[in-house]
Amino acid sequence: MKPASKSAPGRDVRRLALKGLVAVVLALVGLAAFGFVRHRESRRRAAVGSSDGALCEAGISAARRAQMSPVDTATDAPPALNNTPAPGPTPQGMIWVPGGEFWMGSSEPSFGDARPWHKTYVDGFWMDKTEVTNAEFAGFVKATGYVTVAERKPSAEDFPTAPPENLVAGSVVFTPPDHPVALNDHFQWWNYVKGANWRHPEGPLSSIKGKENHPVVHIAYEDALAYCKWAGKRLPTEAEYEFAERGGLDRKPYAWGDEFRPDGKFMANTFQGHFPDKNTGEDGYVTTAPVASFPPNGYGLYDLSGNVWEWTSDWYRPDYYKTLADKEELARNPQGPNDSFDPGEPGVAKKVHRGGSFLCTDQYCSRYMVGGRGKGEPDTGTNHLGFRCVKDVSARTGSKG
Repeated sequence: MKPASKSAPGRDVRRLALKGLVAVVLALVGLAAFGFVRHRESRRRAAVGSSDGALCEAGISAARRAQMSPVDTATDAPPALNNTPAPGPTPQGMIWVPGGEFWMGSSEPSFGDARPWHKTYVDGFWMDKTEVTNAEFAGFVKATGYVTVAERKPSAEDFPTAPPENLVAGSVVFTPPDHPVALNDHFQWWNYVKGANWRHPEGPLSSIKGKENHPVVHIAYEDALAYCKWAGKRLPTEAEYEFAERGGLDRKPYAWGDEFRPDGKFMANTFQGHFPDKNTGEDGYVTTAPVASFPPNGYGLYDLSGNVWEWTSDWYRPDYYKTLADKEELARNPQGPNDSFDPGEPGVAKKVHRGGSFLCTDQYCSRYMVGGRGKGEPDTGTNHLGFRCVKDVSARTGSKG
């Protein structure tokens, strides 16, 4: 995850895991897949005794959103969406997203890297209706023999300072404590687990049997790219993701409208209970949910908010939106910045994650809200990070191969 306003310092999780458990935990603090809080924000919360979750919820009111927004949401006309139909047969399992202009960003006070609002245009494209599932990824692996980053034993050549005993394949797993802990102590709920990968989401004793229709997780950026190439598709840009997530709505805080639970109904797979020690599963799920378990948005797309974070193709910079807004012209099909910069971890390149996950909660982070940004190192996956693909109009729609 990559929330610029809430990411703690750390290192490449996979790399530092090889140097020892302490380094692993420090890396997890900076892990964008759940790196919601910067070190300075953690210190501030500890000092004042309040959480950013409370501040986030306080900012959800319409008045607060309007106050924080540089656009006049009361009088500014919604941008024009395209009304063009799909230019040909829709590829299997995909949805046509017509494209057009939209306001990109967020008024949520805690989403500092999602401001200012800026008008953006994207061309139409096809997008996978759901996240890529375990069954779909298994089909790719069977056809190609592909081995994911989490399944590969790191080499001493790549990690010359790592003790030999730490050169083990694995990935990062959310491991909740059995009691309440301070929310500035990330050491309490993340672990680098030997043998954790897409086949074994919680560790070597777990499996995906019976979870074929759940989103595949523990996916590094290069794993997602490899699947997309095989499928004749690509990863979405950050702008395409947000346009699709909004589903035709204009500047709403959620992909479904103004309220988190309209008429008391859960609309996404998020965290309920007391974070991080007790998830009550009130929405029906404690970890991942089968794809399409919650209602689709206005375009017929599922799980663009909640369930698992998803990779985009953009590099991350917290000032990118300001760069676009300062140009005073419509951003057309933005591809992200040319390089990456995270103030919490200078020198560590990161890609943008979008959509939030089953771990998002108003007690700590509510980045299932539209506009919320995540960030992560390309070679790092977790058990709440997956992806979906898009296809250009010009791309062929033939079979996978």
